[in-house]
Amino acid sequence: MSVFRGQYYHTIDGKGRIIFPSRLREVFAEKSDGQLVITKLNEYLLVFPYNEWEIIEQKIWHQSLLRRQVRDFQRFFMSSAVDSTLDNQGRLLIPPHLREYAHLEKDVVLVGMLRNVEIWDKERFEAEMKRMGDQNADSQDFLDYMADLGI
Repeated sequence: MSVFRGQYYHTIDGKGRIIFPSRLREVFAEKSDGQLVITKLNEYLLVFPYNEWEIIEQKIWHQSLLRRQVRDFQRFFMSSAVDSTLDNQGRLLIPPHLREYAHLEKDVVLVGMLRNVEIWDKERFEAEMKRMGDQNADSQDFLDYMADLGI
């Protein structure tokens, strides 16, 4: 089974399009018929093959709407979702409201996260990586988590 992995540095053009690297396009082609879903989280974007997105929708579908957390999650995460596809040149068009949310203006990083791809503003991504490195480099909690995974 193919997964999304790696970091890919690109630029976003004036129309809001990002060229997806061929490796990521291959995984999308294997996992779906070209349909993608883009949404937002923590000032970056998430791109899912449609079949992975359907799993999330099914899980949320079965949650009680009486729970405030469920409604909040749907309002923030699910309502931001946009169906999309890659064009013939392997580009993904990011709608203006999602570009604005994630502060995507020029330099971006596409991050393979096994089941999906994250899209970050380059400066924000590098700051987050530094923060995580500083926080986790000598953290026993981080090492214990890895040990729990069997690594």
